[in-house]
Amino acid sequence: MTSPTLTRVSRLASAAFVAAALIGATSAQAADRTIRIGFQKYGTLILLKGKGTLEEKLKPLGVTVKWAEFQFGPPLLEAVNAGAVDFGTTGEAPPIFAQAASAKLAYVANDPPSPKAEAVLVQKDSPIKTLADLKGKNIAVAKGSNAHYLLVKALEKGGVAYSDVKISFLAPADGRAAFESGKVDAWSVWDPFFAGAEAAGARVLTTGEGIVENHQFFLTSRDYAKDNEDVLQIALDELRKVEDWVAKDPNAAAAELSPLVGIPAPLLTVAISRLGLGVRPLTPDVAAAQQRIADTFLELKLLPKPIVVEDAVLKLKTADVAK
Repeated sequence: MTSPTLTRVSRLASAAFVAAALIGATSAQAADRTIRIGFQKYGTLILLKGKGTLEEKLKPLGVTVKWAEFQFGPPLLEAVNAGAVDFGTTGEAPPIFAQAASAKLAYVANDPPSPKAEAVLVQKDSPIKTLADLKGKNIAVAKGSNAHYLLVKALEKGGVAYSDVKISFLAPADGRAAFESGKVDAWSVWDPFFAGAEAAGARVLTTGEGIVENHQFFLTSRDYAKDNEDVLQIALDELRKVEDWVAKDPNAAAAELSPLVGIPAPLLTVAISRLGLGVRPLTPDVAAAQQRIADTFLELKLLPKPIVVEDAVLKLKTADVAK
């Protein structure tokens, strides 16, 4: 017959074993946590990557940071929808198309408007002098990008029907090549491609000022956010710190960004001066502006179905990002 004392010891040992197993499982689970971040070769995310502060903040939580570079927004958000990327930033148009493709996409924050950070460009000796002169011309733009929406609204302002121009859908690098070789008459694009082309002699037909707002958005998937709001909040907090630094010292930010992207610091200083900075939660006004973009693309039959932007706005339960 087993003594009561031995029984209690046995129970305590079993409890200790179970607790140790649970702690081990929890630690293993924490160690397996990851945030996969999609970034573009410009902007504050790449500066955050270069600084390494996010890795330092997440290390105590056992969270690993992995980075993946994308040339522009639409493929980045395709990766978010596919579950290959957990967090990233794009301009205003890509989330419209990504939401139409999947209900998983979620907005978590945005920067203030940057209407001067994108433009419709022509060559310096081009006969195109006004937006109305774009009628019948061949224009390069990345499909589904913020510059695509700028082009739509610029044509509208110039009284030119979207169907009265030829659109060459080209990624930025290909658009630049087509523009420089004269294969297209105009190019709608964002910084730093805009700043580079301008420095090379391209003439600005119009920027987005007075035409579009041009927000930058920070996005995730609902599946990831469900169990990782703490990680997302830390990422947003660290981004806010980086953006505060960029706003206070744009020259230093340009100097730090230059070797990361292979663009001269003076060009980056110009581009940074046109950025809206200050990570914040989406307001109803910003969501309404996004809805207008969605409705415009739907009217042009470029969006496959109607969407309600507000349905994709995620309210983080943790501390507000705009501290």
